[in-house]
Amino acid sequence: MSLTINDLNFEETVSGAGKLVVVDFWATWCGPCQMIAPIVDELAQKYDGRAVVAKCNVDECSDMPMKYGIRNIPTLLFFKNGELVDRVVGAISKSDLDKKINEHI
Repeated sequence: MSLTINDLNFEETVSGAGKLVVVDFWATWCGPCQMIAPIVDELAQKYDGRAVVAKCNVDECSDMPMKYGIRNIPTLLFFKNGELVDRVVGAISKSDLDKKINEHI
């Protein structure tokens, strides 16, 4: 299962991981977010130990979505060594997300 992060532990999680960190910005009321949630959780298990896959609920966190310009959800941000290296806005297929994670590991 994916890790839950918020405004308080976001920076520590992203910069302290030492590996790829994928953050899914989502909300409970968002249909496309609910569609990709099982995919995100499944890939979190698949890449356990090689990448950190985390979820950030935009209704519970305001600082990080604002800092990273999250205007639409779902948005997935990819961080490597604490630096933002890629982003995907909108629902994405399992194979495309898997491919995207592999590009950055």
